Amino acid sequence: MKNDVLIALVTGGNRGIGLETVRQLAQKGVTVLLTARILEEAKQAAASLVDEGLTSVIPAKLDITNSADRIAVSRLIADHFGRLDILVNNGAMGTPSGTGTVNDPLTIGTSLDELRQVFETNVFAVLLLTQELLPLLKRSSAGRIVNVSSQIGSLTLHARKDQAVAYTKRFSHNASKAALNLFTILLAQELEATKIKVNSVHPGWVKTRLGTDAAPLEPAQGAHTSVKAALLNEDGPSGTFFHMDQTLPW
Repeated sequence: MKNDVLIALVTGGNRGIGLETVRQLAQKGVTVLLTARILEEAKQAAASLVDEGLTSVIPAKLDITNSADRIAVSRLIADHFGRLDILVNNGAMGTPSGTGTVNDPLTIGTSLDELRQVFETNVFAVLLLTQELLPLLKRSSAGRIVNVSSQIGSLTLHARKDQAVAYTKRFSHNASKAALNLFTILLAQELEATKIKVNSVHPGWVKTRLGTDAAPLEPAQGAHTSVKAALLNEDGPSGTFFHMDQTLPW
């Protein structure tokens, strides 16, 4: 593998925004590990992209909540490439019982089981995977970590009752994205002395399983911000939260 070919890993890459992120990175010449919890689903998604002529897509099994999977994918990257240039933490979950509305008791009524389930995927697994892959990212001449968050994690927008987040007040999901944003801020500060950039992105309201068909954006549009953050040049920002060309409030 030539040193000038970027190596990326995208979690939850078998459908929706993740699949489109893989597609757009591969179209730009990046070698991409398309990961999914079920290997067969990763293989099927990768095959569909190879059929489009995107032969630099490699399927891999990765349940981000599974320690053995995290270690295995790290070893795979180390053995085949020796480094990782881009980590897109795209894999996530909504809430077990749906989104709800502002009129539902979705804060005080939150169960411990729901909190544990959502944070396990959206926060703890992201932290643990990033820990596992950070040594490989440090071998890159310009590492990039992209945390796919959401504007529903913005404390500022919630505090001022902004209409942008009025559609959901589900505490577990919102809190998990707020925690992910704080992870972005602190990790970016911790890595300031390196060439690694860490950013949170809001993909927008996208037509996915979570976003539903009512969403105005197609998955290809939703992936645009992730790809932009993944391919930032050395003058690009770190420790920021943005959507397209708009900086969002924490």
